[in-house]
Amino acid sequence: MDRITAHYLIETPYKLEDAAAVLAGEQSSGTFVTVPGETETLKKRFAARVEGIEELESITHPSIPGDIHNSKFKRAKVSVSWSVENFQANIPTLISTLQGNLYELRQFTGLKLDDFDLPKWYEGKFRGPAFGSEKTKNLANVKPGRPMIGTIIKPSIGMSPEETAKLVKELIEAGIDFIKDDELMASSANSPFERRVKLIMNEINRFEQKTGKKVMYAFNISGDYDTLKRNYDTIVENQGTCAMLSINSVGWTAVKAIADRGELSIHGHRNGWGMINRHPMLGINFPAYAKLWRLAGVDQLHVNGIRNKFWESDQSVIRSIKSCTSSFLGLKDLLPVVSSGQWGGQAFDTYKFTNTTNLLYMAGGGIMAHPSEPAGGVKALKQAWENAVVGKTLEETAKENKEFRESVEKFGGNAKR
Repeated sequence: MDRITAHYLIETPYKLEDAAAVLAGEQSSGTFVTVPGETETLKKRFAARVEGIEELESITHPSIPGDIHNSKFKRAKVSVSWSVENFQANIPTLISTLQGNLYELRQFTGLKLDDFDLPKWYEGKFRGPAFGSEKTKNLANVKPGRPMIGTIIKPSIGMSPEETAKLVKELIEAGIDFIKDDELMASSANSPFERRVKLIMNEINRFEQKTGKKVMYAFNISGDYDTLKRNYDTIVENQGTCAMLSINSVGWTAVKAIADRGELSIHGHRNGWGMINRHPMLGINFPAYAKLWRLAGVDQLHVNGIRNKFWESDQSVIRSIKSCTSSFLGLKDLLPVVSSGQWGGQAFDTYKFTNTTNLLYMAGGGIMAHPSEPAGGVKALKQAWENAVVGKTLEETAKENKEFRESVEKFGGNAKR
């Protein structure tokens, strides 16, 4: 039978083979003692199998609480497989298996799901992203060869719909491709969702009629399922092109149900990511995370950014960006959303290490706080990417382009890294 294989990073005071066997048993047909009905025939067909163990380093202190019966804790990469029969096309059950009670097992003082592979059996079972990177960029009239340039409405809480629409008008006239609600902003007492959508889309539609360019705005529709449906409909009725969801809060099933409608590009905001990833020996890594949301139909997914304002390393960000475009069941790729303390200075390393412009490149202060106002900020970002793609350096770009030079002077810091 076709099998699903998951790849973990583990840490344990036990023999690696014994710990891996416990993981496989807990997440399939086993329990802590043999029970009636647990026949060899049943186990052969439905039990998980340990497919490989690669021993890594050992440490003297446990990473997280567990069974501490000696002073040596071994780390390893472990691969475990399950029959497709255990799940069929039920992804929540798959998630429960790959990430469920195994985190509770006392045999482990560290355990992290790094990636998983689905067999050919799953091809055609899920539509995945309706738009993906290419069609999402097309919706915003962004030609190949450069990323979408985007920004976030700040302050996130407190602005009225009228004030927000006024700022949107300024940004679209400045040449922006994409604008989004902050994840903290859904529908508030001073900014009801329906009114905010109507006023913002009035500005966007008016600009499209005048220029042919339709700026994409990601409205945060997050809420219970009735709220998701109602807010989605509001965007469609006002000729919007994008809905944003706080995917960790809303959940896989609700995200898929909304994404399956296929009328709007789905912007997946991963707020809460640090809670499930930040510890190096606990949680889930981005390659596995991205596949789950790709199955659900997310089109755009946050990946942080080079030299970001948060804790995530450049190496992790680069791996995340590449994960969005990796081949997976023939599904459309994800559009990586690069953000968190970005300005044009990071464009050069971002392109150098990923060799792609299929990105949504987001800058808040890098646009809004530019010395030549938002128009200068947008222009500086486009200058950075145009020059990065043709192989010019940050210094050459600053010398030849006024707006980017102003960015370097204001935001430069460690830009030459």
